[in-house]
Amino acid sequence: MIAVKGLTKIFNQGKKAECVAVDQLCFECKRGEVFGLLGLNGAGKTTTLRMLATILKPTSGSIKVDNIDVLQNAEKVRSKIGFLTGDTKLYARLTAKETIRYFGRLHGLQNDIINQKTEELSEILDMGKFIDRRVSELSTGMRQKVSIARAIVHDPQVMIFDEPTAGLDALTARAITEFIKYSRSVNKCVIFSTHIMREAELLCDTIAIIHKGKISALGTSEELKERTSENTLEEAFFKLSKENP
Repeated sequence: MIAVKGLTKIFNQGKKAECVAVDQLCFECKRGEVFGLLGLNGAGKTTTLRMLATILKPTSGSIKVDNIDVLQNAEKVRSKIGFLTGDTKLYARLTAKETIRYFGRLHGLQNDIINQKTEELSEILDMGKFIDRRVSELSTGMRQKVSIARAIVHDPQVMIFDEPTAGLDALTARAITEFIKYSRSVNKCVIFSTHIMREAELLCDTIAIIHKGKISALGTSEELKERTSENTLEEAFFKLSKENP
């Protein structure tokens, strides 16, 4: 579903100085799979996800989503992607329902489809108690559910989550991880970035550890632990990071 080859992003910092944020990444993610990106702050995870979501343009390399080249047809790729970060902004004056409907219209959905999807998402995300309340009145956890709903109202085949549980309480974070499981169960292709190793171990079928813009290790949680002779993914991650200074 997603094929990334030689993906590179270089930022110019003035006076000919350059920062290589992402350096020759190569990986694939299939339908019904959760692919995890782990790395320290500044490793290149968010830059990678923003290129996948067509927000940033790569310096070089290629990204294909369902065999569609991101650089050649970004608009068509966007129709297949739902992108969620931990700090997605919402319109404070709109209700949760109005927010979902607004983004449904942006994706060109008909009103009957929007109504159907709003009801479905309200049930899946347990939003019934606040669906008609303004975003300004909602808790952080409620807002994150609204953010998920507006990101997937068009039923995208690819879900991209950039640290979606950051700053959330345990109950809301669990709701997010359960939704990621649900996305996999309905054959979505899921790219998932997190700093929480327990989440990665629980959710990810394949994990890529990114260090200084490069993939330093790739495999299942068990394979990474076996490679480092560690009992937990967290310890394996620390060891792999130290091996690649």
